Amino acid sequence: MPYYRVTGEIPRKRHVRFRRPDGGLYAEELMGEEGFVSDSSLLYHAHLPTAIVKSEGLGDADAADAAISPNYPLLPRHFRTGDLPRGGDLLLGRQLLLANDDVRISFAAADSPSVLYRNSTGDEAIYLRAGSARFESVYGSLVAAAGDYVVVPRGTIHRWIPLAGGTASGAGAGIGAIGGADGGNGGAAAPFAEALVIEARGHIRPPRRYLSQYGQFLEHAPYSERDLRCPDGPLIADGEDVAVVVRTRGGLTRLTYAHHPFDVVGWDGCLYPYAFNIADFEPIVKRTHAPPPVHQTFEGPNFVICSFCPRVLDFDPEAVPIPYNHHNVDSDEMMFYVAGDYTARKGSGVGIGSITLHPSGFTHGPQPGAVEAAIRGLAEGRTTTDETAVMVDTFRPLLLGPASGPAEDAEYAFSWARAPR
Repeated sequence: MPYYRVTGEIPRKRHVRFRRPDGGLYAEELMGEEGFVSDSSLLYHAHLPTAIVKSEGLGDADAADAAISPNYPLLPRHFRTGDLPRGGDLLLGRQLLLANDDVRISFAAADSPSVLYRNSTGDEAIYLRAGSARFESVYGSLVAAAGDYVVVPRGTIHRWIPLAGGTASGAGAGIGAIGGADGGNGGAAAPFAEALVIEARGHIRPPRRYLSQYGQFLEHAPYSERDLRCPDGPLIADGEDVAVVVRTRGGLTRLTYAHHPFDVVGWDGCLYPYAFNIADFEPIVKRTHAPPPVHQTFEGPNFVICSFCPRVLDFDPEAVPIPYNHHNVDSDEMMFYVAGDYTARKGSGVGIGSITLHPSGFTHGPQPGAVEAAIRGLAEGRTTTDETAVMVDTFRPLLLGPASGPAEDAEYAFSWARAPR
């Protein structure tokens, strides 16, 4: 993370004696990336964070990972997440749609609290499209609402608790007041959280070009430190023989800890979970259409995450205010449509909650008629877009997960040929 925080009680110096009220020592834990040469935080536990009493294997590998298959024969794909089952939790209830050696992309529609969990393979970015949830971790807790990304560093013990009364994500509104395009679960009494889950095999960070050499957000960046919401803390929970599910590259393990891991009385450092709302992304505009790198929000190992937000339309008198046909020869492109009207896909069957996959072997672009419709919109006085979407571009091909089949619209690949011209 680009800046230092301190929460709760910590000693005046690092690595010195820090005593509990009963005279015993708090247990210091360093959470650090890349050995000892990148961001880290120091956490102070009431009990030893190393004290486990049991370890149980939950399988050598996830069945979902074993079921992934190539995108063959090659096709652009459209998945309707509304066709996937509802229920379960935001961790073990994930339904794998797409994956490669760098990233796993899943969908979850949770209605129950999760287990305690630690992903030791990489960072996660969870985007909430609808509902809301309380994220609890060893760093404290935060409430995530529709439109929020929550970035969770590798190794963080945490859990998700869906909350009642959430809305669906849209654009141009603040946290907790984001109006949905399709209603989502708005105003519902039951706890609910619908999310896109991006699991990296490494770290998810702000793009380097947005940061100074010392880690501060620069003036040209589309968001800043003020836009990041960090956990409240400390969060203290009592308990003995507490189970934590741990993901490693070998599979899932259930570790039972002698004491509840939420026993941190204070921490400081530059490594911690945080939330960022898509409505706080400041779009960059040009006189003519700007390519997706202007929408980049995060970077991961061999992939990027972009946020498409309402913005001023291209304003050159001869501008074509819509994406041109493009073939990113090194990238697969996944787009999650979360609110508004995405003009380029009009007539394709894509709607709110849809996910499209445009693989590197396929040239993609606006649906037939969409370019002329966009130009007419300018002539009729339209000056802004209203779509909101989350995009993941990968630099290795994305494979199809087991949830992709039940959600797929098999006619999408041929929509360019059949749509009116």
